[in-house]
Amino acid sequence: MKRTFITATGTGIGKTLVTDVLTRQLRRQGKSVKALKPIISGFTESTVDESDTATLLRAMDQPVTPETIQAISPWRFMAPLSPDMAALREGRTVDFLKLIEFCDEADADHVLIEGVGGAFVPLDDSHVVADWIAALGAPAILVCGTYLGTLSHTIATVEALANRNVTVCGVVISESPEGAVSVLETQTTLSRFLGPIPIACLPRITDWKDAPDLTPLAL
Repeated sequence: MKRTFITATGTGIGKTLVTDVLTRQLRRQGKSVKALKPIISGFTESTVDESDTATLLRAMDQPVTPETIQAISPWRFMAPLSPDMAALREGRTVDFLKLIEFCDEADADHVLIEGVGGAFVPLDDSHVVADWIAALGAPAILVCGTYLGTLSHTIATVEALANRNVTVCGVVISESPEGAVSVLETQTTLSRFLGPIPIACLPRITDWKDAPDLTPLAL
């Protein structure tokens, strides 16, 4: 079993797109894949079909039902906020140890764990997403954009993850809707600062079949 964590420099950058593409590409190679979105904020019953959880279920060819949603996203919060803040509004908390146990129980050729928000979003009073990744001991794919400021955010996030002994096994540059620079320009600059970390470019696409092969980052 190979486990990979998909995180990002911030929210709305492209984690779900990358996880979706990876799930489908690995399955096309004949691999069994379990894609998880253990924590999701901004989840409401009226928007289930458009949720990140539904996207991952469809990537695995699973129906979107209460049971399948619970199976991959057991911590669901209505407010589109950081998990600690969203949970507080509902009088709940994210049990960090149970979160780790939930991820550890997943079994497939490839287990893809999509985080929530950016790599340093708070989960509870004392843990951020990076602590979650470190506790799992999983390598991380870092998704960044082409918006103004992405270079600083990406380089800083890679260094901060390294300080928590998290290995970044790849960076995916997901083209932002209103990118300040091109994907290739972003890749050229980041490659000078990220050393041997592989960098993949993901332009804006409407069909996962149009995406470049991202599977080498998860192998």
